Amino acid sequence: MGKVTATTTPWATELRDALGPDGVLTDPDVTSSYARDQAMLAPAGLPAAVVLPRSTADVVAVMEVATRHGVPVVPRGAGSGLAGSSNAVDGAITLVMTRMDAVLEVSPADRLAVVQPGVVNKSLRDAVAGAGLFYPPDPSSYDWCTIGGNLSTNSGGLCCVKYGVTTDYVLGLEAVLADGRVLRTGRRTVKGVAGYDLARLFVGSEGTLGVITEATLALRPAPSVPVTLVATFATTAQTGQVVERVVTTGLVPSLLEVMDNTCICAVDDLLKADLDRTAHALLVAQSDAGGEAALREIEALAELCREAGAEFVHTTDDPAEGDLLLQARRMALPALEQLGSTLIDDVAVPRSRIAAFLDGCDAIAAARALTIGVVGHAGDGNMHPTICFDPADADERERAFAAFDDILELGLSLGGTITGEHGVGSIKVDWLEREIGPVALDVHRAIKDALDPAGLLNPGKVFRSAGVRDLAGVRGLVAP
Repeated sequence: MGKVTATTTPWATELRDALGPDGVLTDPDVTSSYARDQAMLAPAGLPAAVVLPRSTADVVAVMEVATRHGVPVVPRGAGSGLAGSSNAVDGAITLVMTRMDAVLEVSPADRLAVVQPGVVNKSLRDAVAGAGLFYPPDPSSYDWCTIGGNLSTNSGGLCCVKYGVTTDYVLGLEAVLADGRVLRTGRRTVKGVAGYDLARLFVGSEGTLGVITEATLALRPAPSVPVTLVATFATTAQTGQVVERVVTTGLVPSLLEVMDNTCICAVDDLLKADLDRTAHALLVAQSDAGGEAALREIEALAELCREAGAEFVHTTDDPAEGDLLLQARRMALPALEQLGSTLIDDVAVPRSRIAAFLDGCDAIAAARALTIGVVGHAGDGNMHPTICFDPADADERERAFAAFDDILELGLSLGGTITGEHGVGSIKVDWLEREIGPVALDVHRAIKDALDPAGLLNPGKVFRSAGVRDLAGVRGLVAP
């Protein structure tokens, strides 16, 4: 892909006049570092300029300049995404929101916080903890991903089984539209049904409808210290039985995670944690109900594991030991990355079909002669099959992408969805219509055209609009 810079363009000068010289970067050696997110094999171009606003007024100025000159804009947070949602487009402006990182308000009486999009997820948790409050959404990258990015892709995390996903905590948003107008939508009250729920429309839109510049978020009372369970199983059927029984018996753990044998062995290699390398699956669960209630909840879950034929069951109310047990789950992706480059999928299936999905991924790995490790949020059915391969081997690379498609097809065949929390981005554009159908896709395009008629916001992401140039195909990508 050719390098396109904005050093001498009139719009770059206008941006510097509006934001100052330190707010506009045009050196290709610098801008290239903002070209892609963590989906390393997703298509990416080279931004002509990287712009770092400090205020809503700065974002307004950027969008007004972009609209006047017809320059595409790609909003970006910390770059922790896994679907290429914030990957650059050649010749475009990449709008990096990390300098807008203030927690503007914490209201214990109303259990809400008002934040800018550059606030790191963990920083928000820390900011509200002193008031005895808790912001539940917890992506695995919670210690460096930003709230704006979480809002963009409607991120989930390990605690979704009890607490839900990002959209469940959005009360209101401020967003700058493509033409520079500022939209304020939502509320500060617990209830409110005045007009369309525009705030929820923007959550998960991956920067295609507007640039989120402020969010009003609901908070929860701080949870109690968790009680933890770990169990291993000889078959996926046993693991699936436990998940089903958790749902049907009414247990609501704060966390219920699964790892397959490939992940168990990879984590054991990395951490030297003396894990059971013969186990076909490992479940990790927690309850933050507090005191005796948590102990009872975890013991009930332990009994379900024993009834299903678990080979090993261990529970602890020691927070330090619980953290160690959970570390194995959190290190699954870094451990798999030791086996080669990774294609990380993000498929959610009905919880009753988890065992079938795990078995299906094993079959795909065998058919494609690849290593595929599956880790996921068993409590809500959101699985993350991770394909490990050598991208320098053309045949292996092609088989990896074929396996990626096989997994998406498997998820849909089980009544699932192509993405549970990472978003469509640029790597699943072709799969969106297959899931939602042509009528729903037409509605998506109508909404996009109403808010961004020139197609300037994050072009090529989520779906392709008429008249907007497509990004390069993933398989033929040569990284800049």
